[in-house]
Parts: sequence; structure tokens; C-alpha cells
Amino acid sequence: MGRGKRHMETIRSWDEVPAFASDEEESAFWATHELGEGILAAMKPGADRKLPAPRPRTRPIAVRFDESTLRRVKALASRRGIGYQTLLKQFVAERLYEEEKREGIVGG
Repeated sequence: MGRGKRHMETIRSWDEVPAFASDEEESAFWATHELGEGILAAMKPGADRKLPAPRPRTRPIAVRFDESTLRRVKALASRRGIGYQTLLKQFVAERLYEEEKREGIVGG
């Protein structure tokens, strides 16, 4: 024997969603409430123009460094408060730009 469809109250503004004291309270609320079309449309990709564009996808590669160079890169990255792989990517991007500028590929 099937259960009848519950009446769902539609939320049209985030202001209608209360602050929940517990997960159980939130679960009980969403069992009887649903988001309206306006809120759902605002959540679609590209709807919020304030968000930055996603970063380009990266692909892992293997680059081998001698221990001394790797230790120096890690130390420099640590002093700058960033990861050493991030520092290496910055170095490559900066040098690539300089080479392209020298060859007239990019303005500068």
C-alpha cells in the first residue's frame, strides 16, 4: 500500500530558511519544504557572476630534481608560505612568459 504524496511548502527566498539547532531539525524541515524555481535557477552554473572562473584543470607530470635543488625549492616555498609545487608552476609560467615575450609571441 503506497503512501500519499506529502504537501511540500516551497521556499522562495533564503530568508525563509531558519537557522537549525541540529541535523535532525534541519532534516525534519527539508522533509516538508522544497526550493522554488527562482532559487534553483540562481544555483545553476554561471548564475552567480560574483564567483571567479574555475581554475584550469591541471595534469600531473613527473619532473626529477636532484636532492639539493629540491631542498632549496622547498625551503624557498616555505619562506613564501606556499607549496613547492605551486612555486615550481609559478617559475615555469614566469619563464615561459619571458621566453614568449623575447620571441615576440606575447606583448610586453
